[in-house]
Amino acid sequence: MSRSLLQSNKPHLPSVAKPDFRRCSPSRTSQPSFRRRLKYFYWRLVRMQGSSRAIARGFACGIFAGMMPLFGLQTILGVLLAVPFRGNKFLAMTGTWVSNPLTYVPIYTFNFHVGRWLLNKSDLMDLNFDSWQQMKESGAEISLILLVGCLAVGFVSGILSYFISLRLITKFRAAYHLQRQRKNWHSHQQKNGSEIL
Repeated sequence: MSRSLLQSNKPHLPSVAKPDFRRCSPSRTSQPSFRRRLKYFYWRLVRMQGSSRAIARGFACGIFAGMMPLFGLQTILGVLLAVPFRGNKFLAMTGTWVSNPLTYVPIYTFNFHVGRWLLNKSDLMDLNFDSWQQMKESGAEISLILLVGCLAVGFVSGILSYFISLRLITKFRAAYHLQRQRKNWHSHQQKNGSEIL
């Protein structure tokens, strides 16, 4: 059998295109936008199990924990606080995001000034940091001032965030249920119309 005959009887397979890895590379358009993330969080919020008060309590616990100077432990503190207050643990974790590397400095600076005002420590800036003993004493005092300020600001922020989030969650859920009722009503009307026809 000749070579030309073998080549003519050879089955023709479809050619496979070489993969273009430039298309597979992640681009900015493939990343979820801030608007999409916000929309996802909104839908997760309105469909979340539990009462609106429990969700708001969890968020308030997270905000309180986020004000504490416990780097890396704020999420754990938020969840632990949500247990006795019967708050939503997911929102407790989310609430701690109020403090992050971008907000650490302004939050704790503000908390420190609040603590200094509450403890009436306006003479703290007159300390001499040349002495090691005085630095040790002032370090303990600064820590106490910061802790008092964080507790005060966290308490007020937690209460405010509870009432604000409760109002928003109730409003979002009411709008979501109204939208579902309208959708069900429209589908019911279309079904009845098709049956009549």
